[in-house]
Amino acid sequence: MDMAKTRTIPEPLTFLEPGPLRDDDLELVLVETYPGDTYIGYSPSYRFEMRSFYGRRMGMIDLRIGNAFNLLMYGGHIGYRVYPAFQGNRYAARSCQLLFPLAKRHGISPLWITCNPDNMASRRTCELAGAELVEIVEIPPTLDMYEDGERFKCRYRVSL
Repeated sequence: MDMAKTRTIPEPLTFLEPGPLRDDDLELVLVETYPGDTYIGYSPSYRFEMRSFYGRRMGMIDLRIGNAFNLLMYGGHIGYRVYPAFQGNRYAARSCQLLFPLAKRHGISPLWITCNPDNMASRRTCELAGAELVEIVEIPPTLDMYEDGERFKCRYRVSL
Protein backbone atom coordinates (compact mmCIF):
# COMPACT_ATOMS: atom_id res chain seq x y z
CA MET A 1 0.00 0.00 0.00
CA ASP A 2 1.33 3.44 -0.94
CA MET A 3 1.38 5.34 2.38
CA ALA A 4 1.64 8.70 0.60
CA LYS A 5 -1.89 8.27 -0.74
CA THR A 6 -3.57 7.23 2.51
CA ARG A 7 -5.41 9.72 4.64
CA THR A 8 -5.00 9.73 8.41
CA ILE A 9 -8.33 9.75 10.20
CA PRO A 10 -8.06 11.37 13.64
CA GLU A 11 -9.21 9.42 16.66
CA PRO A 12 -12.72 10.38 17.79
CA LEU A 13 -12.83 12.80 20.70
CA THR A 14 -13.61 11.37 24.11
CA PHE A 15 -16.20 13.75 25.53
CA LEU A 16 -15.75 14.46 29.21
CA GLU A 17 -18.42 14.72 31.87
CA PRO A 18 -18.60 18.50 32.36
CA GLY A 19 -19.93 18.30 35.92
CA PRO A 20 -22.13 21.05 37.35
CA LEU A 21 -21.68 24.37 35.57
CA ARG A 22 -23.40 27.00 37.71
CA ASP A 23 -23.07 30.47 39.13
CA ASP A 24 -25.66 32.58 40.90
CA ASP A 25 -28.84 32.36 38.76
CA LEU A 26 -27.25 30.65 35.73
CA GLU A 27 -26.54 27.05 34.89
CA LEU A 28 -25.30 25.40 31.72
CA VAL A 29 -27.08 22.20 30.75
CA LEU A 30 -25.43 19.88 28.25
CA VAL A 31 -27.93 19.15 25.49
CA GLU A 32 -25.74 17.66 22.78
CA THR A 33 -22.28 16.57 21.76
CA TYR A 34 -21.22 16.67 18.12
CA PRO A 35 -18.40 14.39 16.94
CA GLY A 36 -17.24 16.82 14.26
CA ASP A 37 -16.69 16.28 10.57
CA THR A 38 -13.11 16.49 9.36
CA TYR A 39 -14.23 16.39 5.74
CA ILE A 40 -15.99 19.75 6.02
CA GLY A 41 -13.68 21.08 8.74
CA TYR A 42 -16.11 21.07 11.68
CA SER A 43 -14.59 20.38 15.09
CA PRO A 44 -16.12 18.20 17.80
CA SER A 45 -18.20 20.28 20.17
CA TYR A 46 -20.36 20.45 23.25
CA ARG A 47 -23.64 22.37 23.10
CA PHE A 48 -25.16 23.76 26.27
CA GLU A 49 -28.33 25.63 27.04
CA MET A 50 -28.03 28.63 29.31
CA ARG A 51 -30.82 28.21 31.84
CA SER A 52 -32.06 29.95 34.92
CA PHE A 53 -32.31 27.82 38.04
CA TYR A 54 -36.05 27.74 37.34
CA GLY A 55 -35.41 26.03 34.00
CA ARG A 56 -36.03 29.00 31.67
CA ARG A 57 -33.92 28.75 28.54
CA MET A 58 -31.92 31.96 28.14
CA GLY A 59 -29.55 31.08 25.31
CA MET A 60 -27.05 28.61 23.88
CA ILE A 61 -23.28 28.23 24.08
CA ASP A 62 -20.94 25.83 22.28
CA LEU A 63 -17.45 24.72 23.21
CA ARG A 64 -15.53 23.54 20.14
CA ILE A 65 -12.60 21.22 20.73
CA GLY A 66 -9.52 21.28 18.54
CA ASN A 67 -6.89 23.45 16.99
CA ALA A 68 -7.73 23.44 13.29
CA PHE A 69 -6.56 26.61 11.56
CA ASN A 70 -10.04 27.88 10.62
CA LEU A 71 -11.31 27.24 14.15
CA LEU A 72 -8.47 29.23 15.69
CA MET A 73 -8.60 32.07 13.17
CA TYR A 74 -12.28 32.54 12.36
CA GLY A 75 -14.68 30.25 14.25
CA GLY A 76 -13.27 30.30 17.77
CA HIS A 77 -13.48 27.69 20.50
CA ILE A 78 -16.63 29.25 21.94
CA GLY A 79 -19.79 30.48 20.24
CA TYR A 80 -22.81 31.85 22.09
CA ARG A 81 -26.25 33.36 21.65
CA VAL A 82 -28.38 34.94 24.37
CA TYR A 83 -32.07 35.26 23.63
CA PRO A 84 -33.23 38.92 23.40
CA ALA A 85 -35.31 38.87 26.59
CA PHE A 86 -32.22 37.92 28.61
CA GLN A 87 -29.58 40.13 27.01
CA GLY A 88 -27.75 42.63 29.19
CA ASN A 89 -27.29 40.28 32.16
CA ARG A 90 -23.77 39.09 31.25
CA TYR A 91 -25.00 35.52 30.74
CA ALA A 92 -22.69 34.95 27.75
CA ALA A 93 -19.57 36.18 29.57
CA ARG A 94 -20.45 34.18 32.68
CA SER A 95 -21.15 31.10 30.54
CA CYS A 96 -17.76 31.44 28.85
CA GLN A 97 -16.07 31.53 32.24
CA LEU A 98 -17.98 28.43 33.33
CA LEU A 99 -16.65 26.58 30.27
CA PHE A 100 -12.99 27.54 30.75
CA PRO A 101 -12.21 24.63 33.12
CA LEU A 102 -13.71 22.11 30.67
CA ALA A 103 -11.69 23.62 27.83
CA LYS A 104 -8.57 23.37 29.96
CA ARG A 105 -9.29 19.69 30.70
CA HIS A 106 -9.23 19.19 26.91
CA GLY A 107 -5.81 20.83 26.72
CA ILE A 108 -7.00 24.02 25.08
CA SER A 109 -4.75 26.95 25.83
CA PRO A 110 -4.94 29.55 24.62
CA LEU A 111 -8.66 29.57 23.99
CA TRP A 112 -9.95 31.74 21.13
CA ILE A 113 -13.29 33.54 20.87
CA THR A 114 -14.18 35.39 17.69
CA CYS A 115 -16.88 37.89 16.82
CA ASN A 116 -17.75 40.40 14.15
CA PRO A 117 -16.08 43.80 14.62
CA ASP A 118 -19.41 45.65 14.52
CA ASN A 119 -20.97 43.45 17.23
CA MET A 120 -20.17 45.66 20.21
CA ALA A 121 -22.18 43.52 22.65
CA SER A 122 -20.17 40.43 21.73
CA ARG A 123 -16.91 42.35 21.93
CA ARG A 124 -17.87 43.51 25.43
CA THR A 125 -18.77 39.90 26.32
CA CYS A 126 -15.27 38.77 25.34
CA GLU A 127 -13.72 41.47 27.51
CA LEU A 128 -15.97 40.67 30.49
CA ALA A 129 -15.02 36.99 30.14
CA GLY A 130 -11.37 37.97 30.50
CA ALA A 131 -10.33 37.72 26.85
CA GLU A 132 -7.86 40.07 25.20
CA LEU A 133 -8.28 41.40 21.66
CA VAL A 134 -5.32 40.20 19.62
CA GLU A 135 -6.25 41.26 16.10
CA ILE A 136 -8.94 41.73 13.47
CA VAL A 137 -8.51 39.37 10.52
CA GLU A 138 -10.01 39.24 7.05
CA ILE A 139 -12.18 36.23 6.26
CA PRO A 140 -11.11 34.36 3.11
CA PRO A 141 -13.73 34.07 0.34
CA THR A 142 -13.50 30.27 0.51
CA LEU A 143 -15.29 30.07 3.87
CA ASP A 144 -19.03 29.76 4.49
CA MET A 145 -18.87 32.85 6.71
CA TYR A 146 -17.77 34.89 3.73
CA GLU A 147 -20.67 33.56 1.67
CA ASP A 148 -22.96 34.65 4.54
CA GLY A 149 -21.70 38.23 4.17
CA GLU A 150 -19.09 38.30 6.92
CA ARG A 151 -15.77 39.91 6.02
CA PHE A 152 -13.78 40.31 9.26
CA LYS A 153 -13.44 38.67 12.66
CA CYS A 154 -12.08 39.99 15.92
CA ARG A 155 -9.85 37.39 17.56
CA TYR A 156 -9.86 37.35 21.36
CA ARG A 157 -7.46 35.17 23.37
CA VAL A 158 -7.86 33.69 26.84
CA SER A 159 -4.85 32.01 28.44
CA LEU A 160 -6.08 29.09 30.49
